[in-house]
Amino acid sequence: MQCVRSVTIAATLLMALSACGGAHHAGGEGAGAEGTATATASTAASTRGLPGVGDGFGRRIPAETRQAVVVYGDGKDSPDATVALYTKRGSGWERTRSWPAHNGKKGWTVDHHEGDKRSPVGVFTLTDAGGVLPDPGARLLYTRNAAFAAPRWWAESHWHDFDYVIAIDYNRVKGTPPNDPTRPDGEVKGGSIWLHMDHGSGTSGCVSLSKAAMEYLLRTLDPDRHPVVVMGDKADLKD
Repeated sequence: MQCVRSVTIAATLLMALSACGGAHHAGGEGAGAEGTATATASTAASTRGLPGVGDGFGRRIPAETRQAVVVYGDGKDSPDATVALYTKRGSGWERTRSWPAHNGKKGWTVDHHEGDKRSPVGVFTLTDAGGVLPDPGARLLYTRNAAFAAPRWWAESHWHDFDYVIAIDYNRVKGTPPNDPTRPDGEVKGGSIWLHMDHGSGTSGCVSLSKAAMEYLLRTLDPDRHPVVVMGDKADLKD
């Protein structure tokens, strides 16, 4: 059964709104223990059948993971991407769905810092979700709160970006609402890196998809399957 939580701290609203659309929307690899989803070789899962993902990234996928969202960036400096959902079947991966998507306006980085407008390359767990809209049947913990709403001084095309969000566990505390402002590795490393709804162009560091894609992911990603996101430009992912 999904759990719906409320957010009451005013600072949370401020941090979240400045994240995916503004100055505090950043993130990258090397986050704190609570925010990063990397795994050692001894706990790595097989990546057989996971196209375009090399052994280096495969070793970071926890052994218990049975769902992987893979973000294939078109290029190091490109905002365009494809997102695919894979399910682990035995020792291999089966592609379930895929969608066009966007990532950071300036592309990707393996050393993400706040404000660089690039998405972090890495492997991260997916544990928490939320948004402005009612819970669509999410299996992940879901927080509905008006605090997710984008400011109306933003371009109208961005007003619905955060109707649905799934937190990428980069520099955040797992088990908290996506817009919790805590940054274990400090503000310089950014935070509030999310999967969220698309506005038709690059983001400040998040990965954005259509409403239908977000609803599908929310209803499909199962905490019992320990989902992760594997994300980066195609060249980096092959490492």
